[in-house]
Amino acid sequence: MNGAMWRDRTFGTYWIAQSLSAAGDSFAYLAVPLLVLQATGSVAQMGLLTAVAGAASVAAGIFGGVLVDRYDRRTLMIVADLARLLLYGLVPLAWLAGPQVWLLFVVLPICEAAGMVFQVAAVTAVRNLVDSDRITEANGRLQATYAAAAVLGPLLAGVVSARFGPALAIAVNAASFALSAAGLWLIRLRPVQADGATPATRERPLAEFLAGARFLWRQPVLRALTVLLSVFIFLTYGFIDVLIYHVTHDLGGSEGTVGTVLGLAALGTVAGALLVAPLRRRHGFGATWIGALAICGLAIAGVGVAATVPAVTALTAVYLCCLSIGGICSMSLRQEITPDHLLGRVTSAFWSTHYALGPAGAVVLTWAAGRHGTAVVTLAAGAGCLLIAVGGLFTPIRRAGAGPAAVQPGLRAAPAGGTVGG
Repeated sequence: MNGAMWRDRTFGTYWIAQSLSAAGDSFAYLAVPLLVLQATGSVAQMGLLTAVAGAASVAAGIFGGVLVDRYDRRTLMIVADLARLLLYGLVPLAWLAGPQVWLLFVVLPICEAAGMVFQVAAVTAVRNLVDSDRITEANGRLQATYAAAAVLGPLLAGVVSARFGPALAIAVNAASFALSAAGLWLIRLRPVQADGATPATRERPLAEFLAGARFLWRQPVLRALTVLLSVFIFLTYGFIDVLIYHVTHDLGGSEGTVGTVLGLAALGTVAGALLVAPLRRRHGFGATWIGALAICGLAIAGVGVAATVPAVTALTAVYLCCLSIGGICSMSLRQEITPDHLLGRVTSAFWSTHYALGPAGAVVLTWAAGRHGTAVVTLAAGAGCLLIAVGGLFTPIRRAGAGPAAVQPGLRAAPAGGTVGG
């Protein structure tokens, strides 16, 4: 453990601001699906909104990395926060005149696009906050505190939604972006440059994006991760929509019940974030990542057949715990082996590819849940996740160890000049 990390004022300010923002995000995480379900009664409409927003996020991801590598990361994050503050703030105002579902189909995609740029910048900013040997630990601690803040968020969001309506819960989320922007305004990110590396000259945006994609594709482990996670996101992107539908439709739960389920289940994310660093040190990247995905599959399969709210909550917590472990492992690996001046584009290329199938998956998952029931859908999705984990055993992921990523088999770091060949 490194106490100096927490005594660092820049890191501490960043951590507090983003933790508060994460708590606010959890309000929209619950409130947006509830708004649609309340207005239309359709889980398929929930899935369609998720799909449209996801498609916008994927499209933004194509050029988000180029923006992050070209411009000041802190400034981009502040602009993204302010844009979301204004747009989400429109929703509760419009809802005063009655349900305006069409507005969600305008606001949410734009906010998701801004959120993608923010997330790419936030991931790359970790390299500007801590030393390289503390990246996994920093990611784990940040994710743990984000999740801890998100535990209380859904609980409060459920209470607010039940008493005052989901639209007011979205107003809380809008205010959280103001707190995030204020925190970012108070810090400065330090420059990070690999020894002897020189940033590439500027090209057309698409050419710059493809530079990140080439780096991603030429790293054997990163390539395998990208392919397998693209299938995983197809199977799980609509899972929360299905979960909310299951709790409210099948189990007769209220908005408050949904908030309680998501809030308590978020403890799983906290646990995963705290466990990931020691698990990776002890068992290596490959075993940790593959094991996490396998348990995710088992948990998803169980949610749809669970007949009680406590059982759904426990299984969702297990799912979120393992999702956190796998996600932090994957993110840390990219940060460790990617040159700083390429990190935005590599992150962007990964997420654009990773999430490309997500919108279609959300539509299929929620449509199938409405037509055939949640049990059939979650069993099929869970089985698919198990197959992905098995597939990982036959890729270079299995051999990736616990030491510094740059010296692991199949994990060649980029040459000093930043090229991606050989």
